[in-house]
Amino acid sequence: MVVGLAMLCCSSLAHADERAPLERGTAILEPFALRALDKGAFGLGRMLAPAAANEAPLTGAALFGLPSMVPVRKALEAEFDRYVEKHKASLPNESIGVGTSYAFQLFDRGMLDSPDARFVLTGVVNRMDRAFVDPEHCGEVRLLYRLTRTTPPEAKGGEIASPRLPMTLNVVLKARSDAEAKSNTPSCAEIARRWLATADLQLTGPELAAKLSEPAGPLALIRPENIHRIETNLQVAHAPKSAIRDFRTDYMMKVFDYQATTATFEEAVLEDQIDRDRLLADAGLAREFKAWLLDPVHLGELDRGMAVIPDKFLAKVAVAPTPTGFVNSDMLPAYGLVQGEAGGPAPVFSESEVVGALAKAAAQGIRLQNIQSVSGFERRLNDSSCGGCHQTRGIGGFHFPGVDWMAEKPSNTVVVPGSPHFFGDQIRRRDILTAVADGRTPDFSRGFASRPQLRGSEELAGTVYNDGWGGHCYASRADAADNDKSFSTWTCAANLACQTGPATRFGMCFIATR
Repeated sequence: MVVGLAMLCCSSLAHADERAPLERGTAILEPFALRALDKGAFGLGRMLAPAAANEAPLTGAALFGLPSMVPVRKALEAEFDRYVEKHKASLPNESIGVGTSYAFQLFDRGMLDSPDARFVLTGVVNRMDRAFVDPEHCGEVRLLYRLTRTTPPEAKGGEIASPRLPMTLNVVLKARSDAEAKSNTPSCAEIARRWLATADLQLTGPELAAKLSEPAGPLALIRPENIHRIETNLQVAHAPKSAIRDFRTDYMMKVFDYQATTATFEEAVLEDQIDRDRLLADAGLAREFKAWLLDPVHLGELDRGMAVIPDKFLAKVAVAPTPTGFVNSDMLPAYGLVQGEAGGPAPVFSESEVVGALAKAAAQGIRLQNIQSVSGFERRLNDSSCGGCHQTRGIGGFHFPGVDWMAEKPSNTVVVPGSPHFFGDQIRRRDILTAVADGRTPDFSRGFASRPQLRGSEELAGTVYNDGWGGHCYASRADAADNDKSFSTWTCAANLACQTGPATRFGMCFIATR
């Protein structure tokens, strides 16, 4: 219940000042503008099949019937089957299937092929902060779509369920095309300026959509030929609280790269999603990964959130259970990789190896911002992965459930489109855009998923995102030697205290009790 209240608090804080929302200049979340964009050039059909697109929206059945999307549907089907098989092997006494009669209630994959559901545009997000991965194309821009029923669900007990289904599809595009990158026209600075200029726009609805899409607007550069990959995230199964288990929901994430030679989306590894099972089972691969990651240069990149881990160490799927809480458990993606956890195979990293690597990096003049301890190293391994990041300060397993412009009152900000992690990261992203626009070298680093970087701004001080009510914190002790340096800045604002559980020093900021 406490977490739910924290999310509700976040809902009001996210747009506490409508004149200066946190996402200004970095994302497009205005519901009526998104509705206009979805009906126009940014509907999913026009993006994925521009030559065949017509006025009718692309239904789920039509989407996965596209030749480019057939491999996506096939891979999702195979992943569902593996999930069910694994569940039956590990939890044979807990039934699994579609519907409330099962202990684990599966996502109805039939909705993917339904003529009565489609993916609706729910947000446009600038990710030029990822230009360190692809500087040539100035980073990325993302179009986020939410699977939604087009026919109202049946009313139960006088209440109509939301038509939105727990699945998102993220179309990741290069911020500029290959041809634009080759000619350097427009420049990355010009693209950044176009986005930042949107912060001052006072328009809404079709007028805002038209302004964003005009030749000098930021969306004029977003075209189907820029598509780089598709990312899917869905709630694969949900287990209500029962006599034998706590509430649990599993989210499945996959990535599909666009292959120009075949004009299809093909299954790919998830960026920085370490394949824990393979590493723990293959001693040779584990040694190779350890040597790579503990190299001072790569350790420094991991610390700053900028490591690009080689594909050979990564997985093609992430299943992230939620909620995970603050205590280390096997639900976390890096659990068991670092010495100290009970049971299981031999860890990949011993405590002495991590301490030695930190000392070696310091001796080479590499200043680490976040990883100051073995615990900091382990937390960074977790939250740098897709699954671990989505388990941290997410709304369930999503960081961007999206704007519901099909709702009766779509401008109602009690239901926010993004998680505390999403909104807390906007200042860092805007700082990077400003540096690019000014021709300065950006600082692409990021903090832990639980605690956003402030970047010299006071916007987040005393809010749920940083050190206010509901903020994530670390319970420090009077003796500095008893505190972990990786988390010593995770404090709470005045009149709040870090309240933790009995087995961890991580918790949330709440009103101090006596």
